[in-house]
Amino acid sequence: MEYGLQLFSIRDITEKNLKQALQEVAKLGYKIVEFAGFFDHSAKEVKSILQETQLVICGTHTDWREIATDFEKLVAYHQEIGNRNIIIPWAELTCQEKIDSFIAMVNEFEPKLEQKGIALHYHNHAEEFLPNQDGSVAFTQLVERTKLLLEIDTYWVYAAKQNPIEWMEQLKDRVRFIHIKDGDINGNGKPLGQGSAPVKQVWQKACELQIPMVVESETLQPDGLTEAKVCIQYLHELEK
Repeated sequence: MEYGLQLFSIRDITEKNLKQALQEVAKLGYKIVEFAGFFDHSAKEVKSILQETQLVICGTHTDWREIATDFEKLVAYHQEIGNRNIIIPWAELTCQEKIDSFIAMVNEFEPKLEQKGIALHYHNHAEEFLPNQDGSVAFTQLVERTKLLLEIDTYWVYAAKQNPIEWMEQLKDRVRFIHIKDGDINGNGKPLGQGSAPVKQVWQKACELQIPMVVESETLQPDGLTEAKVCIQYLHELEK
């Protein structure tokens, strides 16, 4: 089983030395990386680092406003580094008006990205599953009113008091990879195996559905690489 790492997990070093960060990730045994910023590195530099470390880019967390305001430059960069998946990490979807505006943007740019060979995804937190003050529920509308692929963050589904395994099954045709993640029910993240989220069941379902798993562990306690090591060791234990 090959695992990925969302590089936000090690943001304490990616901001300082992206090349060293990816070298360390490769040493830990991760094979896939999901970027959360490039820190002023050119596409040529990022491509070179990926080739040197033999890591494969599975996607990037990219602000939707960057897609909407600098489309051609964005596409050129991602094509050069070999990225075929742009993931919107979050959007403010706190009322129906904001949901409608976001969906209009998605439905404009999703087909444009598809024409360029890039798929558009959305990464959830807990809030998209919960009713807003006006009664609107964002996640349901993203599923029903767009063709977005969904990067299910299984921990945040759990924190919304829903069943991530059921959502994985329901949306499996629109899920290219998931975030496998742990924490408590109150929204406090923890390394894999140290929280109360159903990580083992998520792992089993992802194996069954053959959905690649991207680790995200973001508390930096004591630091990002230590957490990343704990997480991949836990996943290898599950394999036994």
